[in-house]
This record gives sequence, structure tokens and C-alpha cells, in this order.
Amino acid sequence: MSGSDQRAVVVGGGLAGVTAALELADAGLRVTLLESRPRLGGLAFSFKRGDLTVDNGQHVYLRCCTAYRWFLDRIGGAALAPLQDRLDVPVLDVAHPAGPRLGRLRRSALPVPLHLAASLARYPHLSLAERASVGRAALALRRLDPADPALDGLDFATWLGRHGQSPRTIEALWDLVGIATLNATAGQSSLGLAAMVFKTGLLSENGAADIGWANVPLGDLHDTLARERLDAAGVRTELRTKVTGISRTEDGGWRVDTEDESLDAGTVVLAVPQREAHGLLPAGALADPDKLLDIDTAPILNVHVVYDRKVLKRPFFAALGSPVQWVFDRTDASGLTDGGQYLALSQSAAQDDIDEPVSVLRTKYLPELERLLPAARGAKVRDFFVTRERTATFAPTPGVGRLRPGARTDTPGLYLAGAWTATGWPATMEGAVRSGVSAAHAALAALGRHRDHPLQEAA
Repeated sequence: MSGSDQRAVVVGGGLAGVTAALELADAGLRVTLLESRPRLGGLAFSFKRGDLTVDNGQHVYLRCCTAYRWFLDRIGGAALAPLQDRLDVPVLDVAHPAGPRLGRLRRSALPVPLHLAASLARYPHLSLAERASVGRAALALRRLDPADPALDGLDFATWLGRHGQSPRTIEALWDLVGIATLNATAGQSSLGLAAMVFKTGLLSENGAADIGWANVPLGDLHDTLARERLDAAGVRTELRTKVTGISRTEDGGWRVDTEDESLDAGTVVLAVPQREAHGLLPAGALADPDKLLDIDTAPILNVHVVYDRKVLKRPFFAALGSPVQWVFDRTDASGLTDGGQYLALSQSAAQDDIDEPVSVLRTKYLPELERLLPAARGAKVRDFFVTRERTATFAPTPGVGRLRPGARTDTPGLYLAGAWTATGWPATMEGAVRSGVSAAHAALAALGRHRDHPLQEAA
């Protein structure tokens, strides 16, 4: 193996890029990781606002997210992002004719699909007939193959309607989960991706849907710990480094140009968003590179509210009958210690709100929090601000599957990574890590290096 073949450059320091860099370095390659931002972590990061440490948005994962769980173990962060002992989601409906009603989606210790039966039987936000229809649809969903290309062309809402799901059932159950995981309503979601989410998360194993989230700022995990593990693995990490071009060298290797230097390597992993990847791909790398431009994006809005007192007793809840979707208590993770409470509202599929002024969003969301949380009605709002990710995820629209490329390009030595690539998953932290594993293992296979990994199916 030549010196150039032993060198790899990873472009992009999000979860996909960090994963690829660690895997390549662990296999013995000399790896350089280039990131244009001043930090690692991609779109799952933290920043300072006064004395608070704020996540740009609330990120959660499920027990079935084996790739992200492996990533947490690899960076030494598993204890900082624990999972629930058992799935338990409080769901508050403030629009019920009889007044606000609290329901819960929780699992039992029974095997699938009985693990959710008792919870659904008592779920107050659906009628008896609607609850029964959910069971029938779930059984039909279990029979689907998410990898079937035919499913990619149909929207999830149409399939749900064909299987007896009322608009209320879609709103109060399927979209409650689907909007948060897919960043789209059922009508805007590919049946293939929706089937993957619900089959894997709710219908595969008893505890698959147990929820985990970081009890520290995301930057502690995806930036600080990740950087420590990259350093320990021998990866050279360069932040604030923008890649300006990628080209072939005369000897068949690769040259990666930045604003300050040029790097030669035998392997390049391009782990950046799809539009940025399109701009950097050399000619011939993909048969139809413009497909990347057809992968649309979807926004997520996060509303941050700091109260002068505690107004929420639970760690989180989901809402119905309100513009509010999911509310999380981030007080401890943010470093707030003066008796106030910091709530983060995660608003997916936020096309209608993403560009609204903060003043408009304040007028919209503060009264809603008072409707949902009576204790907030007498509380003083110390701070109200928003974070906007206009291109938070790729849009999981019907037909998107045919647009998502695999890890291998048509040019030897060049690989793609990112949640938007063909992972089989929607745009999640899980999908990002899986893509990094896939790209690294495709590269290692081309170099004749075999590396065992607990996620062989992802590679």
C-alpha cells in the first residue's frame, strides 16, 4: 500500500463524518477531518447564551437506534444520554370538549405487539372504535417491507386511510410519533420511511421505542467527547476549514483543496449536506448528480422559554389540540441553577413558523404554554428566544428513496456519508452514524481491509 493509500480525508464534522473518521483511524489509516464550523457535531450542537448552555434543538433517540448507541459508547458518552427504563410518553390534549385530558403511551413487559395493547386500550384521545382500528393497522404495517421500492412512491396518510385510520387517529397517534421522527406529516411522508420507523420503533422488540436524550449539552457529547476520541485515535481535526475543491491526482489518488492547503489521500469521505456535496463532487462521481438537488429539505423550529419558577413537573410531554408539539425540561442540562425553569419546545415540520419574527412566535406560543401548563399562568418569562434550522433534515416525501445515493460513488476512493444518503432511515442521528459506518467500511473493503463492526448490516 502506498503512502497516499494509507491517508484518508473526511470532509464534514457532523455525526456522519466523525463516525467515518473514527472507523478509518481505528483500521489504521492516517485520517484528517475537515470541518468548516468552529465545532464538531453538525446540526446537533450547543452554544452559550449568557449563563445558559443551549442546544440548538432537542434531539432524542430510541433504544432501537443501535448505531447511535454504539457511537455514544465509542465516545464514552452513553451514561450522559440515558434511556428510559420503559417507554412512557405523557400526551396532553387541551382541545377536548370536556377539558384538558392527559393520556399516556407506555409499554408493558409483554411481547410485541401486546406490549402496547393495554396503553392503547386506555388511550383517552381516541374512541373505542379508533383504538381497535389502530391494532388492525399495526398488524398490517408489520407485514410491510420498508425496503420495497413500491412503498417509497406512496404517502403514509393514504395507506393509513385505506386501513381504517380516521383523521383523528392519524393526528392523535400516527402523526404524534411520525412528525417528531420523520419531520413531516403522514401526508408528506413516504410509506417506506414511515413503515421503517414504526416497524423498527414500535413493532420489532418490546423495548425498541424507549426514549433516550442527553442530560448534558449536546456539545459535551458531539463536540468535546468526540474531539477527545478523535485525538486519541490519531485523527488530525481541523476546524474552521472550508474545502474548496476535490480532484483526482495523476496517480489516481485524490487532492482535497482548502483555503489554506492541499491534502493528498487515497480515500475521501464527503460527509456534508446534499447540496454542498453536489457542489464538491468531481465530474463522473455520480451518474446523475443533479438528483442530489432534488432531495428537498424540511425545517425544525425550537422555541426556548425560561421561567422564573418551576412550571412543569415532568421531564417532557407531547401536546394535542395545540400548535405546541413536544416540550422538554432542559433546566439541569443548561446549567440553570437559580430556581427558574428552562423549557424547550421542539416544533418539527415547521414550514409555517420557521421565518416568523420572534415577536409573532412569542405571541403564539406563550399563551399556548399557559393553556397546557396552568402553573405558567402566574410565572414571569425571563427569556424567550428561538433557534431555526431551515434545512434541518431531508424531506421524507414519497419518491425520495430513488434520489438517495449509497456510500459508494462511481469513482474509486470517493465515498458519501450523511443522513440523506441511502441508509433506509429518515434524517436522524441514527441515520447519520449508520452512513458514516457504511462509507468507512466501503472504503476499507476497497483497500482490502476487513474490520468487524457490531453494525455489519449498516456497512
